[in-house]
Amino acid sequence: MPEHILFLTGRLAQKSLEKVLAGMQPAPFTWTVTDIGISVAGLMTADMIRRRVPAPVAADRIMVPGRCRGEVDDLARHYGIPVVRGPDELKDIPQHFGRRGQQPDLSRHDVDIFAEIVDAPRMSVNAILERGRRYRRDGADVIDLGCLPDTPFPHLEDAVRALKEDGQRVSVDALEPEELLRGGRAGADFLLSLNEDTLWLADEVAAMPVLIPSRAGDPESLLRCVRALQGRGRPFLADAILDPIHFGMADSIVRYHRLRQEFPEVRIMMGTGNVSELTDADTSGIHAVLLGLASELRIGAVLTTEVSSHACRAVKEIDAARRMMYAAREAHSLPRDFSDALLTVHGRNPFPDAPQEIVELARAIKDPSFRVQVSSAGIHVYNRAGHHLAADPFELFPLLDLGNDSGHAFYLGVELARAQIALQLGKRYAQDEELRWGCAAEPAPEDKRVHRAPGSTLHAKLNTGSGA
Repeated sequence: MPEHILFLTGRLAQKSLEKVLAGMQPAPFTWTVTDIGISVAGLMTADMIRRRVPAPVAADRIMVPGRCRGEVDDLARHYGIPVVRGPDELKDIPQHFGRRGQQPDLSRHDVDIFAEIVDAPRMSVNAILERGRRYRRDGADVIDLGCLPDTPFPHLEDAVRALKEDGQRVSVDALEPEELLRGGRAGADFLLSLNEDTLWLADEVAAMPVLIPSRAGDPESLLRCVRALQGRGRPFLADAILDPIHFGMADSIVRYHRLRQEFPEVRIMMGTGNVSELTDADTSGIHAVLLGLASELRIGAVLTTEVSSHACRAVKEIDAARRMMYAAREAHSLPRDFSDALLTVHGRNPFPDAPQEIVELARAIKDPSFRVQVSSAGIHVYNRAGHHLAADPFELFPLLDLGNDSGHAFYLGVELARAQIALQLGKRYAQDEELRWGCAAEPAPEDKRVHRAPGSTLHAKLNTGSGA
């Protein structure tokens, strides 16, 4: 027999939830929807459920709204069956069950991130340590010390040792053989980058070499280096060098493909900066595509930089991309519905509620509290006194009749600004919640968020769209 799921919701969301579930038929489960006697599903708590839903229940599983507060594990023990949270928005339930109700495993990856400190010679050891710690927090596995031509780096050894003592893996990236030797002798784990002219350095220090072509666009020299170190039984990384757009990018991708075909087991590195840093486009999408390429070619390491202002989150984005691509590849799937971390500007389904659905919901409202929702038609603001729709908050505000209530005016000003941004960019908006920017910005912790003033008529959270 198929699993039977009891969906708990509130009065305002019940019809919408039933419509969504009916639209999933034939579903891999049977279902019952129960209004627990609350207006807004987003206000539901575990204690409220325990008081209002008698045990036992005739179901194999209970699903509560995604924003339900409290411990669902305690509810599971109380009812003797699994209790799970659904998605924040009830319109996302079909997608939720498309993955069998399980969250994708994003804990795994097979790509190391080398995060380069490009101006290391000009930084103090303490500043290098702080930068390295930030990169590690963002997901870096190796801190790369970038040496600069004609720029002394007298504290190179101190920097390598300090990073190693801090628990970091370290690479040294230099053109001068002497600086590579100094870095290797100080304990660096990797040396970037050796070619046919400097391959002798691999015999001088224990650091793992990263091999590159001797000249731009010369794949044969790289292949010779690879064969030479294979013959010595020496571990290494090989980098065919990803070139910028219009300056050989397509040819460089062909070089990586050839490298993988000729050496199926060789560990390959790819640098991302020539594309992400030198293209005026949001880097989250660029890194998604580059890590997709890395996933297909089984590239085991990427070197990235954060020099340009628009590339300031490269490490975070690559960390998110490598996890998403690994999960998708393991599932033999397109890289969709695994993570929203790289959807920094747009939303996958920004307007889950149709304008007419919001009109019908507004008609059911009997209290003075304002609801704010966004649809493809614009920004909706409504309470029992009326329903207003516009694309510009300045058109809406005079219609709300707030008088001298500065607190409500401030609150609605914030919410309408968020709603306008969501409408313009195509992002998901939920009242009283920060907009979600993926890995571009971490939301404030729940206990640090400032909502409306207690005691006001707007004090209750009014997420009418979350009704699972």
